[in-house]
Amino acid sequence: MKMIRAIVRPEKEDEVVRALERAGIVSLTKMDVLGRGQQRGIQVGATIYDELPKVQLMIVVEDAQVAAALTAIEAGAKTGQRGDGKIFVSPVEAAYTIRTGEKVA
Repeated sequence: MKMIRAIVRPEKEDEVVRALERAGIVSLTKMDVLGRGQQRGIQVGATIYDELPKVQLMIVVEDAQVAAALTAIEAGAKTGQRGDGKIFVSPVEAAYTIRTGEKVA
């Protein structure tokens, strides 16, 4: 299993979620986050915004679903401009269902 964390523009959240659903991936966790990339935020006139609002989507998928998930996230999130976001993929050693205590395959 792999955990995929995608940090995307808030206005692209619905498109990413729909693209994941079309790929057969419906379980996810969403969080509103703040952050900045290498450009250190943006400047509008004299005002500098060094932390920008983003949405972090967290999903756990089987190894065979990783490529489909990445394709769906990229398709839903991409504008071609700076600040489109990042995708992080990490291994998941184990997962358990709290209600039953069962280990998830």
